[in-house]
Amino acid sequence: MTAQNRTEISRLLESHGLTPIHRLGQHFLADANITRKIVSVAAVGTGDNVIEVGAGTGTLTRALGTTGAHVVAYEIDQGLKPVLEEVTEGLDVELRFCDVTKVDLVKTLGAGRWAMVANLPFNVGTPLVIDAVRRVDAIERFVVMVQREVAERFTAAPGTSAYGVPSVVVGIYTEASIVFRVPPQVFYPPPRVESAVVLLTRKPSPPHSDQAVVIARAGFGQRRKMLRKSLASVFDDPVEVLIQAGLDPTDRAEDLAASDYLRLAEIVQ
Repeated sequence: MTAQNRTEISRLLESHGLTPIHRLGQHFLADANITRKIVSVAAVGTGDNVIEVGAGTGTLTRALGTTGAHVVAYEIDQGLKPVLEEVTEGLDVELRFCDVTKVDLVKTLGAGRWAMVANLPFNVGTPLVIDAVRRVDAIERFVVMVQREVAERFTAAPGTSAYGVPSVVVGIYTEASIVFRVPPQVFYPPPRVESAVVLLTRKPSPPHSDQAVVIARAGFGQRRKMLRKSLASVFDDPVEVLIQAGLDPTDRAEDLAASDYLRLAEIVQ
């Protein structure tokens, strides 16, 4: 069976009396070239474990399954069950129809090695990735399609307008890059914004990483204030701690790299 295009997706949905649900952020991938590129970047095959979130009509699910990988595909829309069962028949694909944000992935995935490969629904992309990056060590690699602005926040450098807590978290736990951008017209229905595929490769978690995130959140919670003010909620004497870390108390949260937040966390332990 070939990769799904608009005609195929429309046929699949109509045959089961379905239409895309806007509130679920459903924009189904309808371009064979993009599908192949995502699977190529994921570099998975026989013996690999893949978690997909937002299986939709199954075009990426099927492409991942044909590599020989074991795929666990989450989809919140129960109505898509017959579509997904049809397109993944005969493949090593396990379909789970539930809200993945309510699933304990640490417990579910266990100690195995996994890759997350997904066209993420727009309404869950940022919190899902950030939570998995922080907590789910079993996921060693993320190849995820998200809104372009989200991708830019994940990979932003200090001092840029897109830089924020997501950038710090991604920088602490992974090596991150935008692999390629994706225009709206490759989806059915097309969204109003561009998307991008991001590659996040997990690196060993440094000591005190959780505390570093707490500090970053405090700083960005009062983004316009200098650090000597914005970090008063986490340090008794923020000026002393900042100077000890070799940082300027008059800097703002967006001026600090992930490594700076880690250094602050180490000092106060």
